[in-house]
Amino acid sequence: MHSSNGTDQTEHFVTLFDNNFLPIGLCLHASLMQHGQPFHLWIVCMDDLVEQNLRNLALPSVSLIPLSEVEDTRLLGVKPTRSRAEYCWTLTPFTPQFVFDRDSSVYRVTYLDADLFFFDAPILLINEFVASAKHVLITEHAYDPRHERSGRASRGGRFCVQFMTFRRTEKALKVMHWWQERCLEWCYARVEDGKFGDQKYLDVWPELFNNEVHILRQKEKTLAPWNVLYYEKLSQGKIAPVFYHFHGLRLESASSLLLYSGYRVGEAANNLYDIYLICLKSILVKLTDSGIAIPHLPRRNDLLGKIIKCKHRLIDGEKSVSLYG
Repeated sequence: MHSSNGTDQTEHFVTLFDNNFLPIGLCLHASLMQHGQPFHLWIVCMDDLVEQNLRNLALPSVSLIPLSEVEDTRLLGVKPTRSRAEYCWTLTPFTPQFVFDRDSSVYRVTYLDADLFFFDAPILLINEFVASAKHVLITEHAYDPRHERSGRASRGGRFCVQFMTFRRTEKALKVMHWWQERCLEWCYARVEDGKFGDQKYLDVWPELFNNEVHILRQKEKTLAPWNVLYYEKLSQGKIAPVFYHFHGLRLESASSLLLYSGYRVGEAANNLYDIYLICLKSILVKLTDSGIAIPHLPRRNDLLGKIIKCKHRLIDGEKSVSLYG
């Protein structure tokens, strides 16, 4: 049994990733170690290798949830119809439930995307939620208006499944169970009938669950490639996020890191990437010292992949760096 976030203020978080995202997930944990104390991070292990590696690393303030222990007949029934990413999305609404089921003392849990990184205390966001007296917290994408005009925002939806808090209440569970059912029915990486993955379902929550759901007001504290340049201009360069969503960041090879692709992020964001890079490099050293192979995620190299890469570099914005340059 783990300490509750009711008695000693331990805040509970849950995330999920496979071994391909191990270094990214370890950076999230490192940022919580610095800014999230006291906390407990629950990690849903999406493959056996990541579970094995995390057990060997024995991170402090972490509990592992092996996928095989939480997959029920409903999830296993849809698994063959979903890609790896789509299955992760399908599982997301279940992750808070996994934590509640495993520890009866936890009365509040926050789902985190593995590619988040904290630059300040997450409790600053959670305190706003607590003050609202609502049951579920969601965050907006808060797109740069440029993306609103281009149509990108309407495809991705108003809200981002990146930082979502659920209380252990009947009203929160009602919202969670509704989301679970929708994702079991349909959760794919395409836009169809107003749906996209697990995410666009949230668009109807303000109307459907108005009394249960709080929409975070501190948009300037939840930055990402799709809005950081806008908030940099709005604040005359003085951004101070609680977290940054390092969307699209990936280790392409042993020496090359793709920082972002498809966006222009601005000068202030480069400082955030520099800080993340320092953390990531230390994580890679730790993995190597532990005898754990560094996973790489090369981009598709077919004609379509090359066209997308060219478009991002010449039009939308993209940046890669050498890890050892």
